[in-house]
Amino acid sequence: MEMRRLGANGPLVSAVGLGCMGMSDFYGPADEGESVATIHEAIDRGVTLLNTGDFYGMGHNELVIARAIEGRRDRVFVSVKFGALRSPDLAFVGFDGRPAAVKTFLAYTLKRLRTDYVDLYQPARVDPSVPIEETVGAMAEMVQAGYVRHIGLSEASAATVRRAQTVHPIAALETEYAVLTREIEAETLPTLRELGIATVAYGVLSRGLIGGAARGLGTAGDYRTLLPRFQGDNLAANAKLVDALGAIAQEKGATAAQLAIAWVLARGQDVIPLIGARTRSRLAEALPALDLELTAEDLARIDGAFPVGAVAGDRYDKHGMAMVNG
Repeated sequence: MEMRRLGANGPLVSAVGLGCMGMSDFYGPADEGESVATIHEAIDRGVTLLNTGDFYGMGHNELVIARAIEGRRDRVFVSVKFGALRSPDLAFVGFDGRPAAVKTFLAYTLKRLRTDYVDLYQPARVDPSVPIEETVGAMAEMVQAGYVRHIGLSEASAATVRRAQTVHPIAALETEYAVLTREIEAETLPTLRELGIATVAYGVLSRGLIGGAARGLGTAGDYRTLLPRFQGDNLAANAKLVDALGAIAQEKGATAAQLAIAWVLARGQDVIPLIGARTRSRLAEALPALDLELTAEDLARIDGAFPVGAVAGDRYDKHGMAMVNG
């Protein structure tokens, strides 16, 4: 497994991480036994970075990971997002980045994960009512106390990242980045590189739009039916984009999903894509992307075919979009 560094002076992690969200939430029912087996398979294949959030399945995702990493804790790097507030009907009802809340969220996470520390801890969004300096300051206290190894951010603007960096070194920014989602290239990505901060890219398959979901959704509980990119004319237009990507991939002897992952990997050694595989078969389909070499000509062709703004529809609904790039 190729390794990449989280930040200029940060820890080494696998070149791809396993995004575990779908094992507990948002994409319909998942089999817990298969989820654990998938995490085991990922670890055996050299994947060290496991990515979760304490609000995925209201803590269920952390419990699944705890079960999977028992006896394997020293082989994994666990990244946890916190701060999202949800009601019993699973709706998102706010975000809490207050220092006391940071420490409380962490206490529950450590208990659920059955571990003494979190490798990378990060607010899932930026709380608009709490200065980022206060949120990161509380996280820094947890680093000093030994409960957290490294600090990250998620969906933060370039300006917010700069402010956070003055309080404590930031190892990584988790943000959506994909061949169909390239907005960070304008300001955020250059800022991260200036400051020596890695990019952990989620949504590299645009929530399955690349790889199958462009052909329709039917699973009960699949939240993608609520997202603009998966609705009506947008979905039809995006299916054509996916077909175009698939044509390029076929020429390379790969699938569209493999090409999409390889494209993110090719954006730089400071970019680590997350693979959101819920099953061993999906993981097996994704990992060959690590061996897919893209030439300068390949990259130029893809960039020309999928410029910023090519995709139809926002990645979240209006409420969700208000919480990104905070």
